[in-house]
Amino acid sequence: MLRFRKLFGTSKCNVIGMIHVGALPGTPCYDGSVQNLLENACREAEIYKDSQIEGVLLENMHDIPYVQPKHMGPEVTAVMTRICAEVRRVLPATIQCGVQVLAGGNKEALSVALAAGLQFIRAEGFVFSHVADEGFTDATAGPLLRYRASIRADNILIFTDIKKKHSAHAITSDVSLQETAKAAEFFLSDGVIVTGATTGDPVDTRHLHDVKQSTRLPVLVGSGVTSGNISNYMKADAVIVGTHFKENESWKNCVDCCQIQRFMDKIHKLRNY
Repeated sequence: MLRFRKLFGTSKCNVIGMIHVGALPGTPCYDGSVQNLLENACREAEIYKDSQIEGVLLENMHDIPYVQPKHMGPEVTAVMTRICAEVRRVLPATIQCGVQVLAGGNKEALSVALAAGLQFIRAEGFVFSHVADEGFTDATAGPLLRYRASIRADNILIFTDIKKKHSAHAITSDVSLQETAKAAEFFLSDGVIVTGATTGDPVDTRHLHDVKQSTRLPVLVGSGVTSGNISNYMKADAVIVGTHFKENESWKNCVDCCQIQRFMDKIHKLRNY
């Protein structure tokens, strides 16, 4: 928790907004222009810059269908590094910046964060295994933390999904959400992320409560947060907001400054309540 507080301060329920980077080179939806990807990401960063938000998370969500790291080309890491570096340059130092590389590209995300000067990553498959859209996802905590040590990137925090959305967890059905959080803490996660079943699906408030009771780690809510339900998640250490910040609340669209402002106005009231 101390590392988290050094990064985000003592604000109640920090807000991390998403930048969904356009489809990268080598993926089916790529439009042929890295410059367009760069300009669009920086345009969204400019919107977040003046929003009083505490963090921004970049993710290659348009790279559908996602592949596991063994099928991921070096162009993904290269272009994400360039985009993340420019976004980091746009954002003030008061806004913390992170990256996630889908699907399960945790080492790739760490290398991007190191090169681009980012402060955290979001990692899938940290403890226990599950079956995702892309196939079997195995636990990576040991190799990932050894990699972080080897590149001397210990200052980059690793926030880890537990019982992740868009995944089947039948093989760990005898392991509770609380036990998974405890395992993540034991395996030196810097914070755990709870989600709903799919993108935009709200987190069960009982799950948030149970995880908060079972670990000393920061607990982040990673899906389904809106202006209408944020009061349910004020006990979270941070909320990651993507879909709700977009035009017409569709993850495929650009971020909407009015949506962000309404949300931030609401959360500031709740913080002072």
